[in-house]
Amino acid sequence: MCDYSLMAVPNRLAQEGEDLVAHRFPTGSLGLASPDDLKISTAPTPTAKRGFWRAVQEFLNPTKGKPICAVCIPPGAKLRLQDISTRLQHEFAVGPVEEVTFTQITAAAHSYRDAVRFRNGREIRLQELKEGQRVHVLDLSCAEDLDLERLREERAEFTSRR
Repeated sequence: MCDYSLMAVPNRLAQEGEDLVAHRFPTGSLGLASPDDLKISTAPTPTAKRGFWRAVQEFLNPTKGKPICAVCIPPGAKLRLQDISTRLQHEFAVGPVEEVTFTQITAAAHSYRDAVRFRNGREIRLQELKEGQRVHVLDLSCAEDLDLERLREERAEFTSRR
């Protein structure tokens, strides 16, 4: 789904056929986001002519844009990783584009668990992908049944600790 570190970030479930990108969220964790959301959040806002003091004020009190939504993938979903770095191609014996299965490598709380499994059985955590890595959601029908109650409990536990 979404790593524990992204529970505090607005999030939603992925949709089949959707294109996503690996993005570093304010929590410091790498997760998946919609390229459209990223474009909107980085688009410059038109401003009137700025004077020196206005520039200082904006520097000291930057305007906060709309937070970027993390896109959660259920375990078992089929994805296509694109533009796989040369380093990862050599390390995992894969090509520049690979179909992968989204998985979780541990059930331990408070640890990065989201990963992808290549056809050759090798796995890599999402945190190890490069920022900007392109991902296409191929199929969500293979996703494992989600234990929504367990996810709600994890989220409530995380929120109460904050």
